[in-house]
Amino acid sequence: MEICKHNEGCGGCIYQELPYQDQIILKGKEILRLLDEKKISYGKYLGIEGSPKRYAYRNKMEYTFGDEIKNGEMTLGMHKKGRFMSIVTVDECQLVDSDFNEILKATLDFCNEKEYSYYHKKTHLGLMRNLIIRKGEHTNELLINVVTSSQLEFDGGDYADRIRALSLTNTIVGILHTINDKVADFVYCEKLYPIWGRDYYMEEIMTLKFKVSAFSFFQTNILAVEKLYTEALSLIKDLDGKTVFDLYCGTGTITQTLALRAKKVIGVEIVEEAVDAARENAQMNGLDNCEFIAGDVLEVLDHLEEKPDVIVLDPPRVGVHPKALEKILNYGVNQIIYISCNPKSLVENLSFAQYYGYKVVSIKAFDNFPYTKHTECVVLMTKYGSEVK
Repeated sequence: MEICKHNEGCGGCIYQELPYQDQIILKGKEILRLLDEKKISYGKYLGIEGSPKRYAYRNKMEYTFGDEIKNGEMTLGMHKKGRFMSIVTVDECQLVDSDFNEILKATLDFCNEKEYSYYHKKTHLGLMRNLIIRKGEHTNELLINVVTSSQLEFDGGDYADRIRALSLTNTIVGILHTINDKVADFVYCEKLYPIWGRDYYMEEIMTLKFKVSAFSFFQTNILAVEKLYTEALSLIKDLDGKTVFDLYCGTGTITQTLALRAKKVIGVEIVEEAVDAARENAQMNGLDNCEFIAGDVLEVLDHLEEKPDVIVLDPPRVGVHPKALEKILNYGVNQIIYISCNPKSLVENLSFAQYYGYKVVSIKAFDNFPYTKHTECVVLMTKYGSEVK
């Protein structure tokens, strides 16, 4: 990978100048350091597996409109390293499909031609806020979403014509317009208007089909997550006839892969839109042994009458709240699979689990985000004194 031209300003990639093999060695050592720091005993450390794709692996990017220099020309891209108010145009980013870069450039040109203003974080005045692009890795479908305030009119028809005229490798299936008048600097959907085409794209993971809407959470590196899920599933022995709890299930990707083998899988997720998508996707895949519950894991577990044989955890970066983890561990199941996107919160949770009589049988790391600081892990825990059945 050549050094990205945006490397100096963009804060996305921190390992640009390090050979890839050295990157994953460094990440693996950091995980071992964290385990040692927290005095986590483990049976096997299975190393770290690299990403099948080292560039153009991201299937979603959320760009921000702004300026790099105060009162300078409008930019569209990522926050500048160490400068929250400055935005760097990243039109040659190597972590995304080249179509993303072409759409970004065309969008910025369009907005400059229309003399649209960007939404200013301090004055809260202006029109253009964000551009979100999503792609189906296995379907080559693109979903484009322009986020604006309602202060001025955005010409969606002209924009769609401009973008659809681009010569792209993938296929645009939908162009959307989201209104966000919240003052906070994050994407919030107050109103969503389809300008052209669908309001979702299709993706496939491990033979299953998924309908992904504009704001649904979905895995970012599909080829890498398929390897991660395959590893996680291989750790669970004899799923036939068993009930599985998939906690923090998101849109139910791993829930449905579990349902191909288990008697029943119950997925719990706090984001209602994700649960709606999970139910729709399970129905589309002909899976009637999945149940999805919208709510906080801490509260939902108090009302579940069924008892699990196996528990799968895939929490957000903050990890599992200690009170929720206590309830989870009190089920006393023989097998818990913990999928983590943050080794720091992982070791905190593993330390807690040790006090509740669980041991770490194996841990394997995955570099799902090359050139960045992020690492994922799959951990198998079993209860002391029990045999995995």
